[in-house]
Amino acid sequence: MKSINDIKKIAVLGAGTMGPGIAQMFAMGGYQVTMWTRREETREKAKETLYKSLQTFVEENLLPADQLEATYARVSFALTVEECVRGAQFIQETIVENKQAKIDLFAEVDKFVADDCIIASNTSGLNVFELVPEKRLPQMVIAHWYSPAQLIPLVEVVKGDKAPQVYADITVELLEKCGKTAVLMKKFIRGYIANRMQMCLNQELFYLLDNGYCTPEDIDKAVKTSFIPRAVVLGLCKRADFGGLDMTANNFTNKSYTMPPEVDMPTSLAGYVERGELGFKTGKGFYDYTGVNKQELLAKRDKQLFEVFKLAKKFMDDPV
Repeated sequence: MKSINDIKKIAVLGAGTMGPGIAQMFAMGGYQVTMWTRREETREKAKETLYKSLQTFVEENLLPADQLEATYARVSFALTVEECVRGAQFIQETIVENKQAKIDLFAEVDKFVADDCIIASNTSGLNVFELVPEKRLPQMVIAHWYSPAQLIPLVEVVKGDKAPQVYADITVELLEKCGKTAVLMKKFIRGYIANRMQMCLNQELFYLLDNGYCTPEDIDKAVKTSFIPRAVVLGLCKRADFGGLDMTANNFTNKSYTMPPEVDMPTSLAGYVERGELGFKTGKGFYDYTGVNKQELLAKRDKQLFEVFKLAKKFMDDPV
């Protein structure tokens, strides 16, 4: 593959949490997309999710109403991996985050994929370069999306050591053509950028909760009225610039902050999991969603995310 112009068909492997949103963005970029999933139930739910999401984009003036049906029609569904990937120039894998499941899928893909096809994985925590057949390493990149895939702009991209730089560059160009904000990392590290930042926050979050310093509501109120909205304007590095790097250095020198001790599992988190209180999907977690209309709440969440990211894009287009 020499350029983005060589990409005509995109295969999306997996139609669960991430798949429909990813397929939607590629379709909105004008590409023919074929999705695959093992289960018919998942496939039918993905079709419904995709269509409803496109309707929401129309409502938010992000997709012309007269393009909805044509965009939806660009996404087809395959019954087999072979049917999905044959003839594809770009593959986006987004199945369950399970090592053996990915090994098995990549072994299947290996039988049918063209030698010049870019193969991208959405893995969030696995070193996928250790899981693919060795002869496919020169084709491998990671394109790590965030959920909801059609709403969160960021996709982190990193190529394998044996893949040419042009494959990473084409991946970034493709994602940006489809409306995403792609960040090309210099080399692979587990968790990439945003997830590593979030894990640092999570470690502190559970330390505060487990030691009785505050409530979940206190934490959410504090971050939503301080550094999170500020970060929409300044990010993290520019915020340090504006505050003064000498001040940041003083915080290290003066030991103004010490990390909480590492634990195998936060006590409060373990309690939620043991009780089966897994958050929104089970009706209870940090917050109680009993009696809440989940579809209405999801729609409200999405509309508010639209507003936030529209504002964020405005600021990114005219940065401080």
